[in-house]
Amino acid sequence: MKSYLEMTKEELSVEIESLRSEYRKYQGMELKLDMSRGKPCLDQLDLSMGMMDALNSRADLSCADGTDCRNYGLLEGIQEARELLGDMMENNPKNILIYGNSSLNVMYDQISRSFTHGVMGNTPWCKLDKVKWLCPVPGYDRHFSITEYFGIEMLPVPMTPAGPDMGIVEKMVAEDKAIKGIWCVPKYSNPQGYSYSDETVRRFARLKPAAKDFRIYWDNAYGIHHLYDDHQDYLIEILAECKRAGNPDLVYKFSSTSKITFPGSGLAAIATSANNLEDIKTQLRNQTIGHDKVNQLRHVRFFKDIHGMTEHMRRHADILRPKFESVENIFEENLGGLGIAEWTKPNGGYFISFDGMKGSAKLIVDRAMKAGVKLTPAGSTWPYHNDPEDKNIRIAPTYPTLEDLSTAARLFTVCVRLVSAELLFDGME
Repeated sequence: MKSYLEMTKEELSVEIESLRSEYRKYQGMELKLDMSRGKPCLDQLDLSMGMMDALNSRADLSCADGTDCRNYGLLEGIQEARELLGDMMENNPKNILIYGNSSLNVMYDQISRSFTHGVMGNTPWCKLDKVKWLCPVPGYDRHFSITEYFGIEMLPVPMTPAGPDMGIVEKMVAEDKAIKGIWCVPKYSNPQGYSYSDETVRRFARLKPAAKDFRIYWDNAYGIHHLYDDHQDYLIEILAECKRAGNPDLVYKFSSTSKITFPGSGLAAIATSANNLEDIKTQLRNQTIGHDKVNQLRHVRFFKDIHGMTEHMRRHADILRPKFESVENIFEENLGGLGIAEWTKPNGGYFISFDGMKGSAKLIVDRAMKAGVKLTPAGSTWPYHNDPEDKNIRIAPTYPTLEDLSTAARLFTVCVRLVSAELLFDGME
């Protein structure tokens, strides 16, 4: 098909009328489809139903060291769970704390603690005039929500296929001691599905921040969420790289089983240096006596080891891979060569990042909504919901059925083409 950028005003007019007719047909279907969040679908949740049988009223609820998991104790989590998540996160179990079901909650706690009590003896952030944060964009909206809630000034940093623009990151953290952290989703990033290059990880480990309490918030949410057996992204392990660089305390690494088992009742964990762990436990001892050890034991009994978890993730991939490929094929079929859109083709994770024309994202999302498909709000992938070019939309293919997803993706492409053609038409003299 001819590029929209090469069409005359008359050709665009004909295209617009045709697309409006097609759009009205979708409106008549009375669709009610939700692609706004990256949630596991029902088939994915069913993969973990066997975990409900891993423990019962007759089960031995003692862990390997003899601790009764029904009772108080083990602030760090049971050893078996630390070993399982240690293998998942590629970290020594002694560097890991097991929490409840939400890694986002752990990140919130880290920032809250930094405000009230400081980081490793440094001034509590609540006593500072200004706290700033680096935010790779496009990025994860819930990360941005946390820093916005605490009144932290968020500074966008451009993302590249190799990760954040490290020249900008290095310069900013070295020059401004008010910058206390950076959000990172280093593998199959949200929303692009990019994975940080070896050089990017090494440069992160060798940062020289002006602030002694600067920390990298390394949210490795999709560390084992591959779509393919033969095309898997590789990521250098950041804690080991920081230790080699002489910066062992520079990073907090987060992960969870939220999109592995049940998002509402998984396991979350933080991996970090011994110094950071002791600082965290000083506060944590006043917050809780321990998290849900029965759930930790349930996960261990279900998976047994990392090999069981890896095989489990292959079954997830078998469900998700056709969905991602369906969206990518529909986009290529309906938008390829038109000069109005670009999108990522990740090897894992939960999202596809879509870029339309400048000024098109809000209009596209609104058109889709009016035809019965709910998308992530335009601007969500930027701090303060402010995408300065209004062009990025996060596509979440995971939750709908394959049939519903195909319908939603085709409608989406109609909305993209219609909005783009109208913008180009209106821009002509």
